[in-house]
Amino acid sequence: MQDDTLPRRDLTRNTLAVLFVCALMFFTGWIVLPFLTASLWATTIVISTWPMLRGVQSRVGGRRGIATIVMTLVLLAVVVIPLGLATGALIGSMDKIATRVNALETVQLPPPPDWIARIPIRGPMLAGEWRRLSAEGPGSLAAAIAPYSGLALRWFAARVGGIGGMIVQFLLAVIISAILYMHGETAARGVRRFATRLAGVNGERAAVLAASTIRAVAMGVIVTALVQTAIAGAGLAAVSMPGAGLLAAAVLMLCVAQLGPVLVMAPAVIWKFQSGDSAGGFVLLAFTVVAGTIDNFLRPILIRRGASLPLLIIFAGVIGGMISFGVMGIFVGPATLAVAWVLVREWVGMQPQAEEEPASEARSRTASG
Repeated sequence: MQDDTLPRRDLTRNTLAVLFVCALMFFTGWIVLPFLTASLWATTIVISTWPMLRGVQSRVGGRRGIATIVMTLVLLAVVVIPLGLATGALIGSMDKIATRVNALETVQLPPPPDWIARIPIRGPMLAGEWRRLSAEGPGSLAAAIAPYSGLALRWFAARVGGIGGMIVQFLLAVIISAILYMHGETAARGVRRFATRLAGVNGERAAVLAASTIRAVAMGVIVTALVQTAIAGAGLAAVSMPGAGLLAAAVLMLCVAQLGPVLVMAPAVIWKFQSGDSAGGFVLLAFTVVAGTIDNFLRPILIRRGASLPLLIIFAGVIGGMISFGVMGIFVGPATLAVAWVLVREWVGMQPQAEEEPASEARSRTASG
């Protein structure tokens, strides 16, 4: 009787244990999900800037706490200073924005140009609507755009909310980065032990390669952004563009964000052509084309120099990761493919040996028999 009930009791216990582990994993993931993005950014930042932390630590007498404070303040300055400047500029421009909005009540639209009616498909309708607003006199433009003001305000509120969420995520990333700076060696040992438990020596090797790949990608992104900014800044200076320094700073931020220099350079090229400086426009266009396309070649080469991976793996990881996950995918994509590449390569290399050993043992038995 006891032997019949023992397997049944073991089955119940095992089932409950599996259910408990699954529930524990589910609720753990649910709890840490809001911190996932910040944790990924913090891990990427710490891995990429770890040599800088060690350099700062050596200059402050080996004190990790002071070095961590310095690195944390630098990270905060990266977002706080640009955000403060942007907020100050927006607040300073509020009076001008309000004046322009109120001026719409007295704007008298002139008759539409002749080329409006020649626009394919929608041209005649646009010209007719323009003539109607012009005939109604001052205030017609403000009345026409009034129904869309609510949509514009909602869109602006959504963008502001997105910026607020991004700032919160960045602050979380800074806090997590400070913790990782303080206990980086302990965290690294834990990751390597976990990888070893999963896949043995190959797992530890894959974890080390993933870290080096992330650092190489970060260096490739930064160096490529600096090269693009230098090319774009040289073009702006060559054509004597007003505010060339400010435009070059905007190009640097866009290149680091992987948006490219075209968003700044294209309006500058158009302005040059419209101002009558065709020669300067063509020169600036040439610099824009070089600055906007050089990252497709330079970034994979720089990443490959820092990580011993095939160029195809790096290119696919950077492009595919950026398409799938945005800016974070630039780091996650190559690191993921690096881990997969190491594990598959080692498995393929070890498989023939595993198959040859039984065959060799069988041949030795036959020979001895």
